[in-house]
Amino acid sequence: MIEENHSNATFYHYKLIKRIPVKRMFVRCYLLLPYIALIAETVMISWKSPFYFALAAPLVFWIHYVISRSVLLLAGPAYHKRWRFSMRLPWIGYVTDQHISLRLFRKVYTYITGIGLVLFLIFLFLSPLSFVVSLLFWHFWLLLPRFYAYARLSRLSKDGMIKFNAQDISYYKQ
Repeated sequence: MIEENHSNATFYHYKLIKRIPVKRMFVRCYLLLPYIALIAETVMISWKSPFYFALAAPLVFWIHYVISRSVLLLAGPAYHKRWRFSMRLPWIGYVTDQHISLRLFRKVYTYITGIGLVLFLIFLFLSPLSFVVSLLFWHFWLLLPRFYAYARLSRLSKDGMIKFNAQDISYYKQ
């Protein structure tokens, strides 16, 4: 029985090409940004800003989830099974928990950035300024670590695979 499973199993062999560290200082600064933004928004825009700031965060999480889930479903039925909701720093939100192609990573986050930005700018005509600023802040705050990965991996071949770990971003070739 063991030999049968072993002969039918699929093994993936990836060669580590580049490991990009995520420094603790980056994570600490990343965690300070919401506090700084909340204080600045409260002082400069409105005293109601903490309410809108708290309301905007789950809405942005949900919109990012819907956009990324839609892109993954269009990419193929097997891809969305590799993604999950994470609260692990700095990868907060709906992210991959396995190896994923760099091409798909770029596609998902390009759509999240573009469609999310358009949706939040539409809110500009429908909502108070403080709420729109909060939406835009959370949108960019959640995408900041992905932009970092996107920028650091931009010169590498799009055919590789990436994996997000707590301390680094690993780029592999098959």
